[in-house]
Amino acid sequence: MAMHSNQNYSLKSSNSFNIKASCSRIYFPSSLAELQQLPDLSSENFYILGDGSNTLFVESQAPTIIQPKFNGINIVEQDDHFIVTVGAAENWHDLVCFCLDQGIYGLENLALIPGSVGAAPVQNIGAYGVEFADFCQEIQWYEFSSETLHSLTKQACRFAYRDSIFKQERYNKGLITQVTFNFPKAWQANLSYAGLDTLAKKSTAKQVMAQVIALRSSKLPDPKELPNAGSFFKNPIVNDADFAQLQQQYPKIPHYPQKNGEIKLAAGWLIDQAGLKGFRHGDVGVHQQQALVLVNYGSELGAEIISLAKYIQRKVAKKFSVSLIPEVRMITHKGERSFSSLSDLNPIENITVIGDGNSIRGSSDD
Repeated sequence: MAMHSNQNYSLKSSNSFNIKASCSRIYFPSSLAELQQLPDLSSENFYILGDGSNTLFVESQAPTIIQPKFNGINIVEQDDHFIVTVGAAENWHDLVCFCLDQGIYGLENLALIPGSVGAAPVQNIGAYGVEFADFCQEIQWYEFSSETLHSLTKQACRFAYRDSIFKQERYNKGLITQVTFNFPKAWQANLSYAGLDTLAKKSTAKQVMAQVIALRSSKLPDPKELPNAGSFFKNPIVNDADFAQLQQQYPKIPHYPQKNGEIKLAAGWLIDQAGLKGFRHGDVGVHQQQALVLVNYGSELGAEIISLAKYIQRKVAKKFSVSLIPEVRMITHKGERSFSSLSDLNPIENITVIGDGNSIRGSSDD
């Protein structure tokens, strides 16, 4: 098994925020035998890293890192559907493109989402009216304690909005090695979301994907050009009574009714309405086209992203009485930690609007 062990294994190129961090040990298992060779990590801090597109290293020192390298795609065609089995280390967007090239449709709404296939079920990634869970059939999961592989059905994974059993009961008790999808051959374009509803109902899957890519590219910066982790916050969900109050005050507030009667709000809209789109504090800021994306203009410190995120959280809570919760995972030298538990070492307190308001700067209250 490929393993690097030194005090300064750089992780800067392994996180899309381009934050400077290092770890003392990193493992790259690519087989069951190599997984079984991993040391007992039950008494130490570690983090399972995919492509690093949803990870923020809060401190310069990271815990032990496990980065699985399970690759490969296998397709089985049946009468009315395709079964596609994919290694956890495969790139998500590459998988979407591969499937469409093979005439296998369903993932087109999830095009251009950064990250690995193995990370997709953990977050139950979703976009434009489609979620990972919609096509998941089975997850192959390696359990550290028993050193065995388990096959988990879609139901056993308990998928919810940006959530799964892998963030709950099975958190840090194992890792995903493989994902199996079920794609019905009877396909119909999902054009329910804004931006896709302008397409013709008979649009092809490739036309839908092209539109999704165009929409995402127009709003979301390429992490290779401007480091970011995509959507930083989850879209908050509120009850009907709270939403009624918000709608009375803000009649145009975007909202998406959920099956359980609750209402999902657009976090980007809330941040924008709080006056923070384009806000910049030093070398970090809020993207000018999409307020849901926090960007790194040149900082090497994860703590500066934390200060920005907590400032946004405070401003939105003050204006709307809605709590924003990050979607990005926060990693300290002790492993993953909740956003609420992290200290804001240099809080942003004041903002000054310069000129016409298009250029905004923050200042710290020392």
